[in-house]
Amino acid sequence: MAKGITRERIVATALELLDEKGMEGITVRALAARLDVQAPALYWHVRNKQELLDEMSTAVMRGVTRALAAIPPGSGWRDDVGAYARILRAEYLLHRDGARIFSGTRIADADVVRAKESWLARLTAAGFTLAEADDAVDLVTAFVVGFVIEEQERGQSAAADPQRYSLAERDAWLGEGADLVKSAGHLRDDGDGRFERHLGIVLDGLAARLGS
Repeated sequence: MAKGITRERIVATALELLDEKGMEGITVRALAARLDVQAPALYWHVRNKQELLDEMSTAVMRGVTRALAAIPPGSGWRDDVGAYARILRAEYLLHRDGARIFSGTRIADADVVRAKESWLARLTAAGFTLAEADDAVDLVTAFVVGFVIEEQERGQSAAADPQRYSLAERDAWLGEGADLVKSAGHLRDDGDGRFERHLGIVLDGLAARLGS
């Protein structure tokens, strides 16, 4: 086992590599080079890239769990679920491709998974069945993951090519007609405003299912 190499150090270094090079830059060879070890030394701690991604995602979710733990109960299920969505998005945005590393991963820390207990308890106390509460958490998580993946991809593409999403060029490309399509394009705003509107629609849907 390479001296000084721990799972925590590997994950922290992998997140640094993610911020610099993105998802495609996360390879065992690149990580080993950054840590100044041979690649086989990493396999003492993570068996493969999927396990590494699991650990990276878990590190992000620990931040989410800590932030959620600071929210006192009693504000109502809608505020609770909204707070979860905002915290999750904020943690993903801390890292380049932050939402992408979450997709398909498995949480590797039992404490993080157990932390879901209190949130399911809040939702069931508000009138959700356990199945509905679990679906609500999954639905909001999927919404945030998808929203942030698109948000980060568009942001990175625009940084590389400032004209990529030019509305003037798009309108000219569309030609005559398609007035509603053009107008809708000019109404679009990326970022917090769009996130809050979409989150509101999700919460409204949950409220309708709950009948409240």
